[in-house]
Amino acid sequence: MSGTKVKEQLRPLLKRLLSSVLPRSAQQPRPAWREWGIGIYQGSTPFSLAPAPNVENPVLTRRNVSDLSARFVADPFMLRRANTWYMFFEVMDRKTRNGSIGLAVSENGRQWKYQQIVLQESFHLSYPYVFEWNGEHYMLPESYQANSICLYKALAFPTRWSPCATLLSGHFYADPSVFQFCGKWWLFVETSAEQKSDTLRLYYADDLMGPWLEHPASPIVNQDERMARPAGRVLVLEDRVIRFAQDCFPAYGTQVRAFEITKLTPTSYREREVAQSPILGPSGRGWNASGMHHIDPHRLDTGQWLACVDGWLSVEG
Repeated sequence: MSGTKVKEQLRPLLKRLLSSVLPRSAQQPRPAWREWGIGIYQGSTPFSLAPAPNVENPVLTRRNVSDLSARFVADPFMLRRANTWYMFFEVMDRKTRNGSIGLAVSENGRQWKYQQIVLQESFHLSYPYVFEWNGEHYMLPESYQANSICLYKALAFPTRWSPCATLLSGHFYADPSVFQFCGKWWLFVETSAEQKSDTLRLYYADDLMGPWLEHPASPIVNQDERMARPAGRVLVLEDRVIRFAQDCFPAYGTQVRAFEITKLTPTSYREREVAQSPILGPSGRGWNASGMHHIDPHRLDTGQWLACVDGWLSVEG
């Protein structure tokens, strides 16, 4: 009998012996998962950002979360009030597999200290789009499991939040992004029920609380996973409006693109991709080696831009 035939006959026996001796975790490789973290970038424009000097990225990871067992942190949004920066972000609960909203604070926007979970529901929360309007603080988180877009108002900023209005309901809504422009409120949101991240719809209203109407040009993006899903705060720069989009090809959360809206009225819409796009992407090593999918840029008094971003690394097990 040849050596090859002997090996073929012995292979099943060896597999049975190994399976009876080795623990299950050693028999099969554990699937990879995404380790998301949050970093701070800086640049002369919101399209030319790089890791901020004298900052050790990531500034926040799951290990900073002290009041629950976190699987990752992502989707950061910042607000500056007086001399303090406040950052709100998704904290994925390892046990429930639902997201909650966490809070961190900073005196300079570069070194951050985790505080606590500030918003938790029976359903998943993420993408805590925070903004100020008429002296009040609001948050518009993603709550796709509830099939609605619910607006929260701070009862005691930054730790106590309460729902104050349902802007839209009845469908799948991901990463709602709201802004004011030319006397109206506008809302981008991804609506692919199959979670393909390929459909972007636009709504508008005269008042933040509604009623909200779908724009006649909506969906703005249809069946294109490279430019549909919102990727952070919409920037209004005097007469310019910039939206950021997740490029989910070839995988979710690969990079971030930027688009300038050149025409925005209740009856018309036009946009073009900015020359520097994509503006964020995988670094190839470290905490954001595999991809990036979120940005919230803020202009400093110096004219520089400071942004919180997120990124991920593929980890075994």
